[in-house]
Amino acid sequence: MTDTDRNQDGSQLKQAVSGKLLYVFILGDVLGAGIYALVGEVAGEVGGAVWLPLLVALVLALLTAASYAELVTKYPRAGGAAVFAERAFGVPLLSFLVGFCMPAAGVPSAAGLALAFSGDSLPVFLDVPAVPAAVVFLVLVGLLNARGIQESMRANLVMTCVEVSGLVLVVVLGAVVLGRGDGDVGRVTEFPDGVSAGSAVLAAAVLAYYSFVGFETSANLAEEVRDVRRVFPRALFGALLTAGAVYVLVGLAASVVLAPDDLAASSGPLLAVVQASGVGLPDQVFSAIALVAVANGALLTMIMASRLVFGLAEQRLLPPVLGRVLPRRRTPWVAIVATTVVAIGLTLTGDLATLATTVVLLLLLVFLSTNVSVLVLRRDAVEHDHFRAPVVLPYLAIGSCVLLLWQQEAGTWLRAGIMLLVGVGLYLLARLAGRRSEQPART
Repeated sequence: MTDTDRNQDGSQLKQAVSGKLLYVFILGDVLGAGIYALVGEVAGEVGGAVWLPLLVALVLALLTAASYAELVTKYPRAGGAAVFAERAFGVPLLSFLVGFCMPAAGVPSAAGLALAFSGDSLPVFLDVPAVPAAVVFLVLVGLLNARGIQESMRANLVMTCVEVSGLVLVVVLGAVVLGRGDGDVGRVTEFPDGVSAGSAVLAAAVLAYYSFVGFETSANLAEEVRDVRRVFPRALFGALLTAGAVYVLVGLAASVVLAPDDLAASSGPLLAVVQASGVGLPDQVFSAIALVAVANGALLTMIMASRLVFGLAEQRLLPPVLGRVLPRRRTPWVAIVATTVVAIGLTLTGDLATLATTVVLLLLLVFLSTNVSVLVLRRDAVEHDHFRAPVVLPYLAIGSCVLLLWQQEAGTWLRAGIMLLVGVGLYLLARLAGRRSEQPART
């Protein structure tokens, strides 16, 4: 790769992502498959006031998003939080662990989404074995990822429109039920008996926060965004606010149509809302929408994981071979292959349910690192203009991460700790191999 193959910011990657595509990318990543099952879990914690913890989670997510907006526009490089940690703390092991948390959370999530794609809704349309279907699904996602970021973004645009249409449908059906005099508006302010409203909202906000994580993946596309310093903050905050508005409306509609106990008891709460509306919509329609939502989530997660691995390789925190790109497509093909192979392996050994809470914890550790980094790097001046978060926001964001981490159970901490120990082992092995390669060969 020669200097002429690099863009104006010195990157090998092609700057092919516009502001509109970035907005849709972030929106599609946030409006993932989780919300289709999340409403019932939230209702189980907070009762009929499903919309309130979703609103609280949006505010908490926006705090950390402000830190990402500042650091991405200040240092527009693939690698995201790991790059920020390296600049802020200068400790290679810490930078590696921050970077390791992202694929440690993202790749298993994609593997679980692949299993969900093949095991829950696919049999409605095609009766095939779940695991082989999941493997084929991940291979297709990998091929689309390798073909190019523009192609992946265009596919994301279509799938995001489909999954958003499903959520809008729930909101419209809620309005229809309310308009004909059915439903119960009073439920939207009801909390479970015997539980304080504050503790119920906080417990539910931990679950709701999962529906907003995903925006951090956009940091790994920094090198591929045109005019990133102007475009990134607008796309990031716009997508989060749009997602938050949709989630709050979905929460209100779900509570109006169904009682909290019915929502909590359903494994497909939004499908239950559609059925309870009495409009006669075939179940296959919502199953298809769920498949698209899961597929979109897996695609965006694998885009994130491959770009993160590429960024870590460019920072010499992973072997340089992972930084190779296709000559014409200029996509990180080795990183794509590596993350796809790992995801395929995980489909054979695990499921999303056992990793979901660990994924949230690992991402909160990443967010905590990023929020501290933005404060440390305030003394690092750069020549170009960039977004700057109000000084109080990073402190509030740190507090929000600590609060949510405090709510995690001991078993979740144990699983995350084991994964981080594995990361430390891999890091030490890589360092040992690097030292051996630097030793002069014996004659």
